[in-house]
Amino acid sequence: MIEASRDVSDWMLHKIKIEGCVYQDDVVDYLVKNGREDLLRENSDGNQVLGKEVLSDFKKLTPDTVVWIKKDRYWRWRVDQDEPGRESKG
Repeated sequence: MIEASRDVSDWMLHKIKIEGCVYQDDVVDYLVKNGREDLLRENSDGNQVLGKEVLSDFKKLTPDTVVWIKKDRYWRWRVDQDEPGRESKG
């Protein structure tokens, strides 16, 4: 059961440990299936995305170890070739 955004962050990190990455759509589906749409928000395109609380908790949990691949909307482990910052090109 998801009790807080920290539970979602822990689940996301677990998925990265098992699968190497986690797609935003998979996290959204996980939250919807568990009745936690309150942890989502609607972006400017009308799509459901992770809310700021979840993103903030996930960033605190993985400050230097995970990067966001904006183009494909997923998080993965940081590699040596990644530039500094949270986002990477792929």
